[in-house]
Amino acid sequence: MHSIIIPTYKEAANIEKTINGLCFALDSSGFKSFEILIIDDASNDGTKEILERISIYDPRVVGVMNDTRTGFGMSIRQGLSIFRGDTVCITMADQSDDPNDLVSYYREIEKGADCVFGSRFSIGSRLEGYPFGKYIVNRAVNLFIQLLFLSDLNDTTGAFKCYSRSVVDGIQPLVSKDFNITVEMPLKAIVRGFKYKIIPICWKNQADRTSNLKLRKMAASYLYSTLLVWLERVLIHNEHGKS
Repeated sequence: MHSIIIPTYKEAANIEKTINGLCFALDSSGFKSFEILIIDDASNDGTKEILERISIYDPRVVGVMNDTRTGFGMSIRQGLSIFRGDTVCITMADQSDDPNDLVSYYREIEKGADCVFGSRFSIGSRLEGYPFGKYIVNRAVNLFIQLLFLSDLNDTTGAFKCYSRSVVDGIQPLVSKDFNITVEMPLKAIVRGFKYKIIPICWKNQADRTSNLKLRKMAASYLYSTLLVWLERVLIHNEHGKS
């Protein structure tokens, strides 16, 4: 069984189309056993009512409604605590991620990867409408992470990734409460020795609701998570070197 976690906040305009796209891609590819967990972060725009309606006719869709805001990372951690599948994929609610790439993730897991990381910036990827200023910041942040970890992953900050249950168990405890969880999870998986595969993916820009203030806050949280895992890497390396 496969699980998909979708954190939502005020996604009434997108969530049904996102769910339908995922279901169509998985059903068409022969993946019949899956669950879609929507962790809604106290939306007040009708997202809750849409999820309640969908879950009535499709029991594979499970909506978890929070009464108060907890944050992006906490929503994902909540989903990770209750998912039932052998694998779990995190994807966005705004239709920016291509559901067909999710099928590619599962194929790589079947071939033996512990986790699969999509890259929006690799040969073969397709990137549509990425804001230029945000693109420059993204490339700088990811290059810094690559150099710090000597890693071949050039899109650490992207949320759209897939993990086996053994990886989810093996990267605990997770401490990120916001978007920095997208950095903490793959870096911990790499540092702790899990087998990973990087594949090119397609990404299409939707309405960008990220303010400059939020970008600065996100950058600080990304740096925190990056240095936290880097410190773990250094300590593990030193410990192994002495043994």
